[in-house]
Amino acid sequence: MVRIAGINLPDGKRIDVSLTYIYGIGPATSRKILESLGIDPSVRTKDLPTADANRLREAIEKKHRVEGELRHQVKMSVKRLREIGCYRGTRHQKGLPARGQRTKTNTRTVRGNVRRTMGSGRRKEGQKT
Repeated sequence: MVRIAGINLPDGKRIDVSLTYIYGIGPATSRKILESLGIDPSVRTKDLPTADANRLREAIEKKHRVEGELRHQVKMSVKRLREIGCYRGTRHQKGLPARGQRTKTNTRTVRGNVRRTMGSGRRKEGQKT
């Protein structure tokens, strides 16, 4: 089992896919890291040699901001936006979309599954409460 940045990578998946389990590394970044180290992206995590796993761990921890450090940076950026009182900061405070999406419909993921119209989300009469 390979452990990078405090995350256990799944053994049965390809290494390029299992690297995406780390917060801050997506598919494109994963391929770029593997290409720079000369590791075959189609090899399974459990079949990865220990030397390659160590090189991969060092490269990610030195060159990339991942997991706790990245989460802290994002949190501080949002906090700064709130403190200066800009539009994006107020949207974050209210729990609404901050990037210009419409809010009349289609904001279920940000607002939670809140139904705001009469009758929507009501239980049928035959159902138990």
